[in-house]
Amino acid sequence: MKYKSLHRWDLSPEEAVRLQCELSTQVVIAPLGVRVGLVAGADARYEGEIVRGAVVVVGLPGFETIESCVAERPVEWPYRPGLFAFREGPVLLDCFGRLGTRPDVVIFDGHGLCHPRGFGLASHLGLLLGLPAVGCAGEPLAAGYAEPAAERGSWSPVRAGGKTVGAALRTKSGVRPVIVSPGHRTDLATSRRIVLESCGGFRIPEPLRRAHSLARGTGRSIPAYEA
Repeated sequence: MKYKSLHRWDLSPEEAVRLQCELSTQVVIAPLGVRVGLVAGADARYEGEIVRGAVVVVGLPGFETIESCVAERPVEWPYRPGLFAFREGPVLLDCFGRLGTRPDVVIFDGHGLCHPRGFGLASHLGLLLGLPAVGCAGEPLAAGYAEPAAERGSWSPVRAGGKTVGAALRTKSGVRPVIVSPGHRTDLATSRRIVLESCGGFRIPEPLRRAHSLARGTGRSIPAYEA
């Protein structure tokens, strides 16, 4: 897969914040008007000074793994809330660059609009990849929400600065909700639907769950269209 190279990654935190503010104006929030058949999950894990990224493409509705990829890089960015794209973006782009499959949408372990500058990991990489992107995280980033009803599919708005920037979505009845936010070329309703359709009985969407396992080293990288 090819992707855009819009900027350098070796920026200072102050430069990175300014870049996020600039690029956030290019994010498109709109319904996804095509049928979603291939959903990618993207996640990263740290082992000492190494960050391992993983991307897994899953076919819906059968949840078959179509293709997966792993890449590693030295950790070059410190832990900075709100700037995870600079810490994990390069290694995840390495993974996408090796994919032969172009997914219809990507679910990132992170945020989209639910971010102090409205430009989380899902927005940043969605913009670079030119793909519809959704953020799916365990906790909100500098935002609050009311607990949704206990049934699967229930949700409540996540609000920040007087705006709805995401949803606390119950993907499985009786379990803790996930925080869903549109990243790029999706809207909140589309993002909720994609996450629910991608959940195969677990709290976490299946593409993201498999990417998490692969990044941890407990899965394996599967060639494209392996039976």
